[in-house]
Amino acid sequence: MEKDGRKKRGICLELFMTFGKIGLFTFGGGYAMIPLIQREAGENKRWISEGELLDVVAIAESTPGPIAINAATFVGGKVAGVGGAACATLGMVLPSFLIILGVSYLLQAFRSVRAVRYAFWGIRAGVLALILKALWTLFRQCKKRWFEIAVMVLAFAAVALGRVSAIPVILACGLLGVAHSRTGREKR
Repeated sequence: MEKDGRKKRGICLELFMTFGKIGLFTFGGGYAMIPLIQREAGENKRWISEGELLDVVAIAESTPGPIAINAATFVGGKVAGVGGAACATLGMVLPSFLIILGVSYLLQAFRSVRAVRYAFWGIRAGVLALILKALWTLFRQCKKRWFEIAVMVLAFAAVALGRVSAIPVILACGLLGVAHSRTGREKR
């Protein structure tokens, strides 16, 4: 029994180290990590087969969250259950978290530097422009009937002016859409 526990801890540590290496040395997002996951988890460790990797990618794409983290969780769970899933996920996330934490401390230290302040003002303006572009693109694609416009205005008012959390607003909008579609079918 004790031997099994040590073996499982060893596998969990190996999952943590393997996915930690992937998380630390891969840049470019989740899709850039897939070839490394294939090489490390498939070819080197033989934790998953080629066919299983395709399943992992399909599952990771269709579930909420970043694809690489979902893939690490799935592989870890397959190899060592819940503990393996936790170790693989932590290994994948921890390097990025520590890097961002370090960068945030550096930025705080240099926040009083005029050039850094101006850089952040520029970054904020750029991010705002990207958000507005996304908003405009979505608005152009929406049907502009009275119902959709009313729901949009009410949702905006609830979140921006009423300070209601976005989650219940999104759920309410979905329910309103379903109710509206059912009344529309009955009228036809």
